[in-house]
Amino acid sequence: MTSRRVSSAAVRNVALVTAIFYGLLMLTGAGVRLTGSGLGCPDWPSCYQHRLTAVDSFHPMVEFVNRLVTVTLTATSLASLAAALLRRPRRRDLVWLAAAIVGGIAGQIVIGGIVVLTRLNPYLVALHFLLTIVIIVVALALFHRSRLSEDRVELTPRQLVGNDLVWLARLLLAALALVTVIGTMVTGAGPHSGTAAAGEPVRRVAMSFRDIAEVHTDAALFLMGLTAAALFAFGHAKAPLNVRRHLLIMFELMIVQGAVGYAQYFLHDAPGLVEVHVAVLTTLWATAVAFYLSLHGHAALARGGADHDARPPRQPALRAEVRA
Repeated sequence: MTSRRVSSAAVRNVALVTAIFYGLLMLTGAGVRLTGSGLGCPDWPSCYQHRLTAVDSFHPMVEFVNRLVTVTLTATSLASLAAALLRRPRRRDLVWLAAAIVGGIAGQIVIGGIVVLTRLNPYLVALHFLLTIVIIVVALALFHRSRLSEDRVELTPRQLVGNDLVWLARLLLAALALVTVIGTMVTGAGPHSGTAAAGEPVRRVAMSFRDIAEVHTDAALFLMGLTAAALFAFGHAKAPLNVRRHLLIMFELMIVQGAVGYAQYFLHDAPGLVEVHVAVLTTLWATAVAFYLSLHGHAALARGGADHDARPPRQPALRAEVRA
């Protein structure tokens, strides 16, 4: 990677692949729990005693596929860090974000091993899931930052909306995070323990499934109401169209998620619907990251040629180089 162009593309492409594979890890991890395959590979780091690969049966194969996705993610995470280090000129922001991804996958591997050794402790399983979301957010931020060309725009972002709207957006993301955390507790208290092994005790979160599900519903309704209010506020302030479009997509995904969630509850957490719920949640978080990033733009340098379609009021020289 000797030229700047090749190096920039390498960081960008590897970051995107990493984010996509983390989304896949969300789905395969949910599949492990929903099929009762959490102890399909009862040992760690090997699958069974001294055997690295799974035996030819359903539960071990499901768990082994999830581990293979983790191995692939380890490779792409290391590749993202290598690309950021080899890029010329080297940029500290890209290196730190890529290093955070590597640290995240290392944490995932350690937590995953402890989850197996503690026979699927439900709180550690929830932490395992939440860390995946955090790393997806970091990978998307790396993808976004790697699209910025330092010879065309200022790398320091500037707000395209007022401070009040930025804080409203932060409150929205905090509410989404809270709903997500409570959702992991709902799953941990529900019927899907993650193991179908004979003689293994079913370990669940020490909460009533109905009570925590109602708390989750209340938090989700608050989030939807807050998002509806944000749509009005951003529209009234005439925020850039790109910002409002991302926010509208978030609201639409929340409606879909709510419908799936109610169907889950009345169908006693049907596994197929839980998998759909996780898929929509992953998409929602990716859209939320795009929404927040779209609140900021980058001023074009004198010799640069940034895009001309997103400029904040009262700052006509400020333009968005990259759409989130």
